[in-house]
Amino acid sequence: MADKKNYYDILGVQKNASADEIKSAYRKLAMKYHPDRNQGNAEAAEKFKEVNEAHETLSDQQKRAAYDYELEHPGMGGMGGGFGGFEGGFGDFGDIFSSIFGGGFGGGARAQRSAVGEDIQRIMTLSFMDAAKGCTKTFSYTRNEPCAKCEGTGAKDGLSFSHCSRCGGKGVIQTSRQTMFGRTIQQSVCPDCNGQGKIIKEKCTECKGKGFVKKETELTLNIPAGVDKSSYIKKRGFGQAVQGGEPGDLILSFRIEPHKIFVRDGFDLFVELPISFKTAALGGTVKVPTLDETFDFAIPEGTQSGATFTFRGKGIRSARNGVGNLIVKVLVEVPTKLSKDQRKAIEKMQSGIDVKQCEKMKKYADNVEGLYGDKPYKKA
Repeated sequence: MADKKNYYDILGVQKNASADEIKSAYRKLAMKYHPDRNQGNAEAAEKFKEVNEAHETLSDQQKRAAYDYELEHPGMGGMGGGFGGFEGGFGDFGDIFSSIFGGGFGGGARAQRSAVGEDIQRIMTLSFMDAAKGCTKTFSYTRNEPCAKCEGTGAKDGLSFSHCSRCGGKGVIQTSRQTMFGRTIQQSVCPDCNGQGKIIKEKCTECKGKGFVKKETELTLNIPAGVDKSSYIKKRGFGQAVQGGEPGDLILSFRIEPHKIFVRDGFDLFVELPISFKTAALGGTVKVPTLDETFDFAIPEGTQSGATFTFRGKGIRSARNGVGNLIVKVLVEVPTKLSKDQRKAIEKMQSGIDVKQCEKMKKYADNVEGLYGDKPYKKA
């Protein structure tokens, strides 16, 4: 565990952080290091990968419990798959005893471990509506794909192997040296077979012994409703392939196109709704847009420009996070070109309104007058 990344430090949260605190920290860091904001920055790309990796573990209750256990009990392995999840945990005691006494569990033979290919990071552009409502997309990219003819082994027909004579098919070799504590035996990956335990006798004619071929890979992806710039999808095994090992993963993040009407904050939607001066003064029914349709809303009499109305449950719907709200901000449209008759009508209307009835205007006048002490303020 000493060389394992501390996911809590990566996200900048305490070990007892709540799920909401972890989610909030992740969103901030994901936006900070998002590839869309840091194009060509390799360090930011690596940070983005670390943040996603930390969030994937700490946001899952079972994975977090296994990680916390491993954090508290270094070298004891994780419990992600129940007690069967101790791969690389108790099995490593054989390595410890082997390095000290030259024996231990299993005669000192360390279980060979397959190499893992590199991850591939890509960005998919989504329309505002596709991101908000979910969609199905076909995504194509180029990668080193496992050779189908040799099943990624690099050997002809996947069978043309011989046991590695140097390591005896174990994938590791032992070297001994004398120390102040006596003779110790250390294990390392066999350089002849690269830890595979076998040597290719005849190379695959398709991949020329590499175990992979460069191909265009096409995936059909179900994008869930509510994804945003901090979201990502990980497709295990769809990264770069390596000879005799497991392919890396495809990590797909998103670029969201803006909308002409809606602005998004998490799962809440914001919309500015222009209304006429008459509707603001006298009230009236207006059409309010949502992601799916419009609905009628009665604007109260005397509504001021800038007033907001919240409609719960009419925002973005997400399977994991419920549904957000729709916040409507009213903007009163004041006419800019008036005829003489229209000007006279407005002046006549205004003359019939007692300024004292307009509380905000009266308060404003009192406050301005107070700026000059006992002197009455000079009206413009």
